[in-house]
Amino acid sequence: MTDTTTALEPLVARLAETAPGLRVETGPGSTGPYAYDASNYRVPPRAVVFPRSADDVVAVLRACRETGVPVTARGGGTSMAGNAVGPGVVLDFSRYMNRILDIDPEARTARVEAGAVLDALRSATALHGLTFGPDPSSHSRCTIGGMIGNDACGNRSVRHGRTSGHIETLEIVTADGVRAVADRTGLRAADPQDQDAVRRVARLEADVRRLVDANLASIRTELGRIPRQVSGFQLHHLLPEHGFDMARALVGTEGSCAVVTAATVRLVATAQASTLLTLGYDDVVDAAEDVPEILCWNPTAVEGMDEAIVATMRARRGPDSVTGLPDGRAWLYVELDGDDQATVDRRADELLDVLRARGRMTGGRVVHSPAERRSLWRVREDGAGLAARLVDGGESWPGWEDAAVAPEDLAAYLRDFRKLLASHGLTGVLYGHFGAGCVHVRIDFDLATDAGRTAARRFLSEAAALVVEHGGTLSGEHGDGRARGELLEVMYSHRMIRAFAAFKEVFDPEGLLNPGVIVAPARLDADLALHTPAEVLPVETLFSFPHDEDGFAGAVRRCVGVGRCRSDAGGVMCPSYRATGEENDSTRGRARLLQEMVRGGTVQDGWRSTEVRDALDLCLSCKACSSDCPVGVDMATYKAEFLHQHYKGRVRPRSHYSLGWLPLTSRLVGYAARPVNALLRGPVGKLLARLGGVTTKRRIPAFASRHALSRALRTARTGEPAKALLFVDSFTRAFRPEVAGAASRVLADAGIPCTAQDDLCCGLTWVSTGQLSLARRIMARTVAHLDNGDDRPIVVAEPSCAAALKRDVPELLGTDAARRVASRVHTLTGALTDLATPGWAPPELPDDVVLQTHCHEYATFKGRHPRDLLGRLGVAKVEEAEGCCGLAGNFGFEEQHYDTSMAVADLALKPRLDGIDPRTPAVVVADGFSCATQIDHLAGDRGIRALHLAELLDPAADRPGQAGENS
Repeated sequence: MTDTTTALEPLVARLAETAPGLRVETGPGSTGPYAYDASNYRVPPRAVVFPRSADDVVAVLRACRETGVPVTARGGGTSMAGNAVGPGVVLDFSRYMNRILDIDPEARTARVEAGAVLDALRSATALHGLTFGPDPSSHSRCTIGGMIGNDACGNRSVRHGRTSGHIETLEIVTADGVRAVADRTGLRAADPQDQDAVRRVARLEADVRRLVDANLASIRTELGRIPRQVSGFQLHHLLPEHGFDMARALVGTEGSCAVVTAATVRLVATAQASTLLTLGYDDVVDAAEDVPEILCWNPTAVEGMDEAIVATMRARRGPDSVTGLPDGRAWLYVELDGDDQATVDRRADELLDVLRARGRMTGGRVVHSPAERRSLWRVREDGAGLAARLVDGGESWPGWEDAAVAPEDLAAYLRDFRKLLASHGLTGVLYGHFGAGCVHVRIDFDLATDAGRTAARRFLSEAAALVVEHGGTLSGEHGDGRARGELLEVMYSHRMIRAFAAFKEVFDPEGLLNPGVIVAPARLDADLALHTPAEVLPVETLFSFPHDEDGFAGAVRRCVGVGRCRSDAGGVMCPSYRATGEENDSTRGRARLLQEMVRGGTVQDGWRSTEVRDALDLCLSCKACSSDCPVGVDMATYKAEFLHQHYKGRVRPRSHYSLGWLPLTSRLVGYAARPVNALLRGPVGKLLARLGGVTTKRRIPAFASRHALSRALRTARTGEPAKALLFVDSFTRAFRPEVAGAASRVLADAGIPCTAQDDLCCGLTWVSTGQLSLARRIMARTVAHLDNGDDRPIVVAEPSCAAALKRDVPELLGTDAARRVASRVHTLTGALTDLATPGWAPPELPDDVVLQTHCHEYATFKGRHPRDLLGRLGVAKVEEAEGCCGLAGNFGFEEQHYDTSMAVADLALKPRLDGIDPRTPAVVVADGFSCATQIDHLAGDRGIRALHLAELLDPAADRPGQAGENS
């Protein structure tokens, strides 16, 4: 291979000639995030290419062959063994080649492009009562091509096995740029009229047949021994007794033999009925002892995990985030299915009785609630992320996360494996597919020092010998990649290793396809991401990052690449990625680029980096990642810190002044609200908006007069001793003082009479625009006023301001006083949930409510959700627009972000509003001022207005004159 640095320019020129219009990215801001997958490795590519068709892939492979540049195919980038990183060109199939081309319900097959996300395929096939059997935990973002690359399995592999068992044909491009089709009978040219391609493919197939014939004995005795033997190449599918199934033989080759562009896959019927058992144990070894008995009951899934994962989930998403588990320190999930629910439930009860009689369980139960089952599966599916950063802040890493043995040998293997961990002074967090004998474990390796890497290498060598001693395999699902390729010689004979090398050479004689994996592997301790260069960015920040030992550097290192932020299947995180589909607009892409900035890698200009600034530009600071990301990445805080450092001593964007200083300017405008509002409604308003970097496509909200708040609060006075403090934030005071009056009345009605504090600010707008020095001064003043010996609860009607007081204030000030104030803060929902008089009931409520929950409330106040409160108060149907509204404070008002703001609204909020029947009055609830403003903008002249929860529950809502006055 030639040097990729010198080869890049002719490569790009060649692609411009042979594939005009092909998207090729070479800048550090584009290549930096692709230096990583979900493994321990970092290999910066020279270019990232986004093909739109198989012809594009042909052009890339031919150009790379001409210039000697290696190629790595990539799907969702969630590979945990370093399978999806490479030094030359990375082909990202997920961006454009993600279509479902055909579904044949009669034949039970589907033809899909390599970049199609598994959940998208499952959603499409569900209409026909069918699904794709293998279901990795990353199903919401992993691609079919990626699953083919490492022969993925998933939680229900006890029933459905590996991806290879569900492949009918593969459409591939060979290393020399020839399109071919691999199926159960061999290999053929995709275009039978292309005689050159026909000859090349025939020669390739003949070479493979000779290779198999020369190694029949080794292939028969060493491969296909246990269900999860993924390590190496699956050459046993080419044996005469298996019909020379070339498609299945190429599954699991990790893109090292050919590039898959599309596949025809087999589908299975969706179960008519299913149920879940949760079984508790004192230890994962005890759980493994029960697996052989459980397998006799024909389950679809037998999944295990230890207590560390559950504890982390509860710490991150609240104590109520995991319910339904019996007592224990380790658990099994057992899923049974069938055609009849009553029969399935009866079998579940019988199995539970049998397991109780065996005496190993600490408890067990059948989980009947579908919602509870979804919640429990979420814990297991987030295992890799939850295990990466535990409650105590400790970090753990993959590397030996994927070994497998026969299920009947699992308990013995786990017993010896834990002894091995202890002998090396290591701790492992265990979880995985116990029913298939496959164990995932993340281990607290020290990969940042020479001594730690040497120790990790020694452990991995001994672990490989141990699993082979138990008749197992180095990889049971994730593939060998860079993590285990070097260890294949421990598992296989020299003859088999030579056969693997010969197989790759037939397909890829010049070694250009995904070099460093399986054949001629890189050292397992080479290219480690934590092998930090001597000089890194000095990181002195204003935010304290109290949960991360290394401050900002440790915080951005939280991202381990599992990619939940890349899900487009619904939810709150990550709105910008869901709107654009770009890796750089995902939480993961931004975190990886920040890691590059800290280490001085592909990003070499530190805090002044324009690449990082541009990647952060479309982050809405919604904070959902701080809750939804399994490792707790908080991109809103990282963005605020970056903007502070980036613009330190420099002129800022205009909107940072016009919108960042809004709390101050709105207070001044209050003295002349009526003439200012009139001015803003005319041409002068549009001019001022442009000058301030604000979009003219939105109507600027009307400011309230400085007397409007006092009028609104006057009607709420009860004369009772105050039990709480109502913090009247800047948005409520400036734009909707009537909400403060309603909140005060609701709190009094609920037995929480309050006094109002209306002259303080949480500092949110200065934080979101990165003006942290000013934010700290404002916050310090607020804390000094609130931390005065008063321990009454602080209730905040605006969720974003409540979140700022709860989280940003203590993390930016870092004082005990700030933490004391934060501990007293409640949203209105939280106050009515935790502090209301028992038995309190509001006035009559509507049967149906459309709800837009503020992202900051969702992320920061776990377990205190408006949807749950409304349900408890008697609202029969709450239709929630799950996800960000798109306005997100200053974001959607900024001129350059308007289109993205509206694209985010299109994901959930707009469809909900469009679904409102104009003939039926609809109640729409949105506590956030941004959310309500976006709803008003989207509704146009349809007469839809968003109410604050306080207005919905206001006991005086029907009385005239109680609405306040915005004049």
